[in-house]
Amino acid sequence: MVIFVAVLVWSGINPKDQVTWFLEVLPAIIGGLILALTLRRFPLTLLVYLLILAHAVILMVGGHYTYAEVPLFDWFAEWFGWGRNNYDKLGHFAQGFVPVMVAREVVTRFGVFQSPAWRSFFLVCFCLALSAFYELIEWWVALASDEAADAFLGTQGYVWDTQSDMAYALVGAISGLLLLSRLHDRQLRQLAAIDR
Repeated sequence: MVIFVAVLVWSGINPKDQVTWFLEVLPAIIGGLILALTLRRFPLTLLVYLLILAHAVILMVGGHYTYAEVPLFDWFAEWFGWGRNNYDKLGHFAQGFVPVMVAREVVTRFGVFQSPAWRSFFLVCFCLALSAFYELIEWWVALASDEAADAFLGTQGYVWDTQSDMAYALVGAISGLLLLSRLHDRQLRQLAAIDR
């Protein structure tokens, strides 16, 4: 909580654009409130809490600078010869990597799927749908607000930005399942033992 609040306060001090900051940080604030309200009734594994914190920090940093102007990724753009600042791609990768583990925890603990293969299929589809819905939100915000549209969308003139954003979320979801499922299963077993 201390890290979350500290980064949130920092991100809100003189952000590049107030409207963009609010739009980018709002999902982190909503997520933080949900976690605070469910902490006692439905505690999560440490892994999932840390992933959510990392994703919230990514959102808050993007909100402070706008996704197209995060200084570290300007440096990366020069170093790697990118034609654009790719911080938004990190954000969209996290948009798959983190929610897949949050959703995995919920469906596993509620026993929604008997088959691990069907669970994984559903989780990847869920994350891709979540990413597509976020792209629709970006479009609606762009239509409603000409001023903040460019900063919020962060397309930087890339015609395939929407499609590549969803592809990064898809890769993030698959990567999360491949890299973290065993660790997550161990933590779920420990959490179940504590509950008993």
